Amino acid sequence: MEQGLVVRHQNRQGRVALYDFATLPVAPAFQRSLAVLFAAKCAPGGGWDSIKTSDGNWWMIRPFAEFLSTYDGAPTDVGGMTAALWNAWRLSLEPRPNGYNKHSTVAGLLQQDPRLPQPVREAMARRFSWTSAGERAYQPAEFHAIRLAARRTFRSALLRIRDNTLRLEVWRAGEAEPGGDQWLLGEALDVLARTGNVPQAPLKTGRGMRALYRYRGVLGGTGAAHTWKRLFLSRNEAAALSVLIAAELGLNPTTISELPVPQLLPGSAASTSRLYRLALEKPRRGGRSRFESRNIADTGAGSPGRVLSEAMEATAPARTVLALDEAGVDRLLVWHETAPHPARNYPGAFRIGSFGFGADERATRYWARSAGLSGSPMRRIRRTVNVLHRREPGQNSQDTHDRVYVLPEPQVQEAAVPVITQAARDAVQAAQRTVLQARLTDGLTPGGHETATAGCTDYTHSPFTAANDSCAASFLLCTACPNARVTPAHHARLAYLYQCLTSLRTVVEPAVWEADWADAHARLTDLQSRLGAPVWSSAVRAITARDRVVVDQLLNGDYDL
Repeated sequence: MEQGLVVRHQNRQGRVALYDFATLPVAPAFQRSLAVLFAAKCAPGGGWDSIKTSDGNWWMIRPFAEFLSTYDGAPTDVGGMTAALWNAWRLSLEPRPNGYNKHSTVAGLLQQDPRLPQPVREAMARRFSWTSAGERAYQPAEFHAIRLAARRTFRSALLRIRDNTLRLEVWRAGEAEPGGDQWLLGEALDVLARTGNVPQAPLKTGRGMRALYRYRGVLGGTGAAHTWKRLFLSRNEAAALSVLIAAELGLNPTTISELPVPQLLPGSAASTSRLYRLALEKPRRGGRSRFESRNIADTGAGSPGRVLSEAMEATAPARTVLALDEAGVDRLLVWHETAPHPARNYPGAFRIGSFGFGADERATRYWARSAGLSGSPMRRIRRTVNVLHRREPGQNSQDTHDRVYVLPEPQVQEAAVPVITQAARDAVQAAQRTVLQARLTDGLTPGGHETATAGCTDYTHSPFTAANDSCAASFLLCTACPNARVTPAHHARLAYLYQCLTSLRTVVEPAVWEADWADAHARLTDLQSRLGAPVWSSAVRAITARDRVVVDQLLNGDYDL
């Protein structure tokens, strides 16, 4: 901790955030206890590696302190907490995700203190019930509209930067006519590319006359659109780019904001397609599992890797002027503003002069508002891509992907209805095909009749023909009839029929065999499994000439009782 009750959190990138626990409206001893617990979580290996995490948890703790300040008889330290007090805090929270986050954050912090009474721990262990409409994936039309709006914003910026980069290359190659407008514009772009700012040296000044700028004429003005925007993205355009990356790759907003520059794999730069390797990190995970890599290919327009190629092109001038490689900063999303504006900063913000990095929820929300949309679309876009398009986990386990994202999604549920219905139908049909309906007995039932394949107890009430009529179904259907009886005397003949149907499979068209013989063959396969290998082998050895004649006539349609 810093002096007093200030907790200093420094992440791996060197960014620092300060949290003053003396500002919390609780007793000084409670302030110190909270500060110690908070500092332990912010320390290396404590669990809160990113400043975004510590900042979010700080704003979860403050409401708890404010609740204690209004509670009569509030404890002066952690050891004075009671189950009744915790339950009162619990009931004061809205049954919403934000209430759940406050409950779990404060409970997780206080449970690290050994002085916390056991009854309070038991009260904390009770499940926090909350309801939520939940985030839903975008409908196809909505998703297309958002991608189109983001593409429109970023594409105009890319073309602008590409055009001015080409002008700069022409000037640096000495191909612009010295003294002309294009030469003067190239000089302005060169200074901008080296310093990050357009020089505004006056040609002359005079009493009552404002300064005339050297490059004002060729630039067309002194505003952002005429100066630094020629080579750099604005914050709004970087936010649109982050939306496009989310729409293509389905990554977390934080992951995109802190995304390193993709690595172009050796040998792919000269080929028709480029293969990038993304180094991804999920700070909430612990150990090695927090890091992963993903290969993304740029095979042309519309491929996922194309947005990475365009992102690298659009941010290259900014990364060059900042010499990020030398500075030890590895970020893909870099943007510029006219001047550093302290009022625009927020905890965890990362700036180098007039340049900013990443695109947080607030930036994407501002972009969405400028595009006529409501709220930040990042989380819903990620859900849409991973659930409906990629259909695989995106920095989640398979269990989390299925339980949290797939199963609650209405579009998935709606799409599953015909699939489940068809599966049920297929299951019924498969059961009818593969399950032997004839009853296995030791002998023919008295009063029964023999057929070509089995015995029959009631040929006037067949499930295949009208009642009270003599059964006219094929003898191949006897194994599918509950009126049929299969005795040991029928085993040899059915074994030979099975051999014949198996042989037919190799000499007739697959579609023909499937339509004419597959059902009967499947039922005989079921019969074979029920009788067992020894009985079936004995039946094969017992096949007689009479069995062969009857079966051959049956398959040729010549058999008649």
